[in-house]
Amino acid sequence: VLTDPLVPCGQILALHLSVPSVFSLQGFPCSSDLQVAQCPDLPSYVPRTFTDSSDHMTFVQHVENSVLKSIDSFLCSFAYLPFELLASSVLHKQVTLKEVLCHGSIWLGRMDFVFEYPMPLMPSVVFTEGLNCGEKK
Repeated sequence: VLTDPLVPCGQILALHLSVPSVFSLQGFPCSSDLQVAQCPDLPSYVPRTFTDSSDHMTFVQHVENSVLKSIDSFLCSFAYLPFELLASSVLHKQVTLKEVLCHGSIWLGRMDFVFEYPMPLMPSVVFTEGLNCGEKK
């Protein structure tokens, strides 16, 4: 199943049918895509989106970055509660959004490090656009 994890109905269907899934995304709120793909997401290393911080942050900016990450996690858990309830009813067991999304086989990321900060990624994350892709032959 080729799906966008922003609305995880495709992944819930893939789990229900026991078929592999491929995610295609440009960004995910709260950096949940990095957590689910088991990529390191250190608030002291990668500035949060929509902050004025650079990759050389002061102590205050590090603290602000950590607080924003905590707030993002709380808001996302509240926003994705209906999908967790849907997944629990379809799969007949109590699951969280991260447990549902962690079964994705591969993540096709439409990211470009010209506009975003470089960050460590896992082998299951593959770039499909931007300057970080291989050159055309």
